[in-house]
Parts: sequence; C-alpha cells; structure tokens
Amino acid sequence: MAGSVSKTIAFIGFGLIGGSIAKALRKKHPEYLLYAWNPHIEKVNTAIADGVLNYALSSLQAPELHDADIVLLCAPVESNCENLRAILPVLNENVIISDIGSVKTGIHEEASRLGVEDRFVGGHPMAGSERTGYLASKDYLLENAYYVITSSDKADPEKVQAMVDLAGDLGALPIRMDYREHDRVVAAVSHVPHVIAASLVRLVRDSDNPEQMMKTIAAGGFKDITRIASSSPEMWQQICMTNAGNITELLQKYIDALSDIKRIIDEHSSEDIKDFFSGAREYRESFIDASSGPIKRNYALSIDIADEPGVIASVSTMLAVHSLNIKNIGITHNREIERGALKIEFWSGEDMEAAKNILALHGYVICY
Repeated sequence: MAGSVSKTIAFIGFGLIGGSIAKALRKKHPEYLLYAWNPHIEKVNTAIADGVLNYALSSLQAPELHDADIVLLCAPVESNCENLRAILPVLNENVIISDIGSVKTGIHEEASRLGVEDRFVGGHPMAGSERTGYLASKDYLLENAYYVITSSDKADPEKVQAMVDLAGDLGALPIRMDYREHDRVVAAVSHVPHVIAASLVRLVRDSDNPEQMMKTIAAGGFKDITRIASSSPEMWQQICMTNAGNITELLQKYIDALSDIKRIIDEHSSEDIKDFFSGAREYRESFIDASSGPIKRNYALSIDIADEPGVIASVSTMLAVHSLNIKNIGITHNREIERGALKIEFWSGEDMEAAKNILALHGYVICY
C-alpha cells in the first residue's frame, strides 16, 4: 500500500471501524478512491459531506464494485457472509476481499464454500469504543492497536501482504494468526470479558436497594471493568452466536474459577486468598510494556481541585496552551483507591511529566 499508486477501496457496511479506516486512509492517501454501501445511507452521505468518501454505492451489485482493488466487509459478523455472497458476482478476479469481524471461522468457511480462498484475507482490527456508528469514528482509532490478519493456505501471499501493508498504513500493528486460534484467543480476551462486564452490571441492578445506593457510588474499579457493557447489544448478540463454542468453554472455566475463590473465602483461607490476588496481579502486570505489550501504560495523574465553576476548563486550557494532548479528563467521585479530585490522562509519558511541572508551578497538588 506504500507509495503514490492510487487504490480503489469499497466498504460494505460503514460504521465505527469502517469509518475509522476510511478516515485514516483519506488522511494518509488523499488520492485513494473510497466508496461505500450501507443499509442506512445517511451514514455514507455524512462521510461524503465530510470528504472521507468519494461517493455511495447504490446497491450490493453496483457496477463500480468491479473496479475495486480491495473490498472490506464492515457489517456485523453474521451479515458479512450474506454480503459476500451478494457482491461476489460483480467483483473482479484480482480483488482482495477482507473483513473486520471479531469472529473469523464463519467468514473463512464461507470464503471456502464460495471458492474465493485465494482472494480472501481475514482481518480483525482490535480497537473499538463503547460508542458505535460512523459519528464515533476517528482517524487515529487503530493507531498502535493490533490488527490480526488471518488467511488460509490457499490465499495469495501478495494479497496477504497487501493487507499487512494496509494495517501498517492505518498505524496499526499487524499480526498473523490462524483463524481458528484467533477465535479462541479473542473469546478469552474480548468476548468472555464482555459477558462478564454485562453480568456484573446486571448483578448490581438486581442486588441494589430501593435507594439505588450501589448505582450511586459505583465508580473506580467497577466503572473501569464494566465500561464495555455499554457496547452494542446487537453486535454482542451476533458475536455470542458465531463464537458460541469457544465462549461457553471459557465461561465454564471462569465459573469453575469463581467457585474456587468462593470456596476459599467461605473457608477463610487467608493465604489462599492472598495467593489468588497475588497471582492475578503478577500476571496482569506482565502485560504492561510501554513499547510492545498488549496493555499500554496508563499515563495519568490526579490533582486536588476545589469544587468551583470553571476549574476543569481552567486546567484543560492551561495544558492546551502548552500544546499538551489530553486523552481524557474527569472527576473522581469514589476515592477509596484513587487520590485526587480530578483525573487527567495523556497519550504519552512526556506529556504527563510536562503537565506535572506546569500544574505544580500553578500551585496544584499532584496526587500521583
């Protein structure tokens, strides 16, 4: 994908990930011809007005699809197979067909049934947001995120490499994986955690008192681990339907693990409880590596502030004047673990250290 050679890329389905890919490509390759089909045409029209897409496809059999160098299936997981069948008659024989689904086995098996394994290269950009749709898309959403590339033994190596290059163009980190192993891995690190997050939210809902005190003070750790429960129910319905075997296998292991920790708590087995948390902490911290680990370091600090109008705007403006890029900013309501009233997150350690110095000079107390 490198160089000045123009590409024609078609998006079949156009939401958060498709929109983010299109925005990133438009930013890096303004010469590319990008077009899309989506059942809700207003999303495509908005992207055209934004200058992200060149035009809309009228249907899944639009003749313009024949000219595409790459077709990206960006609809929900179960719809991608159906859409692949629909568009196949109008595609040229040299096209690269890919997808962005978080479950790969079904689409690979469909590509095999349709006899297009040589042209199909699966893809899974491991980035997202609790918000959905094109309006939530960002040109930097995939930066430094893993982009899993899956293919069969029959796939054209040049087409596989082209998708690796495209992932690199997006600022993502391409990684090759067998599609069956991919589905097992993401069941553990993505699908089951979403099920657990949703179940924790339901636990609080069903266990709260009439005054809803659980809901009122829920913050800190509960807020962090249940954030993903705000994701699209329709998307997670499809993921659970298409990766059911891996999800239920790992859920059973999790249920067994919960039974074990319940038992040792019931028995007041102090050392076993400590070992449970120590082992989890040690393994979790091994994930964190600023350069290559799966979980990046969190560059955040907290400061004490007075509860006065305009104080958050004052702090954010102060940092913006010094060209410091704030990733997130918000009030810390539950301070059992976290100190400070205002938490500020940055994209880099350099920005965080610079912010510490600036805020300290203006009299703010840095809590961590």
